[in-house]
Amino acid sequence: MKQEWRLIIENEPISAYENMAIDTALQSHCDQPVLRFYTWKPASVSIGRFQNLYDEVNINYCKENNIDIVRRITGGGAVFHDQELTYSLCINEDNIYFSKDLHESYKSICEAIIKGLSLLGMDAKYVPINDLIVNGKKISGCAQTRKNNVILQHGTLLIKVDVDKMFKILNVSNEKIKDKLISDVKQRVTSIENETGKKFQINDIIKAMTEGFKLQFKCDFLNSKLTQDEINTMYENKVIFESNKWNHER
Repeated sequence: MKQEWRLIIENEPISAYENMAIDTALQSHCDQPVLRFYTWKPASVSIGRFQNLYDEVNINYCKENNIDIVRRITGGGAVFHDQELTYSLCINEDNIYFSKDLHESYKSICEAIIKGLSLLGMDAKYVPINDLIVNGKKISGCAQTRKNNVILQHGTLLIKVDVDKMFKILNVSNEKIKDKLISDVKQRVTSIENETGKKFQINDIIKAMTEGFKLQFKCDFLNSKLTQDEINTMYENKVIFESNKWNHER
């Protein structure tokens, strides 16, 4: 018998603070697996749980260009969220279709994304521990955290990529090094539009990714919205994610 998972699709872009607050609220109330797709407005940069904001991000540029900054609860590096689709999955470690092992759980979720990308005409490959590549270039990255036996993994899918803008946001002090890094990243990062030559509607990408999860985990999806308990927790968490104490703490 197939498991029934919740599917939450955000029809409108959401702020960085609300996106992170929703992900953590879903993790706190996870009594069945829930897959969520979302986008960001305004454009935002998220930093890893253990990063130093001042080392990683050009704060003045972000302020001048209405770019939000938020610290994730997951580890990893700074990520610029603009022309992309983001997914999050909350699932109990004890789920029979899942593995408690960190590497295996990353691989399993990434395989679902690979299947979704295949439906869009791309041959993606998993590069441990948390990257997906197409034609040797990175198209997706993800990060994971666990709390009370519930895994939260969220990751990005690049629809378009603007490397020059990315490096205006991220701190690289030496201009010569910066120029080399920009050139290097342009050779190592790609997007759905670059690889397919097509401009997909966001709903078509979500549909393909959802199908990828169905194929990977042998599950069915029930379209869902946040419960009242999740909404209450989201608002509590949003206050934290908006705070200077949280975002500037390291």
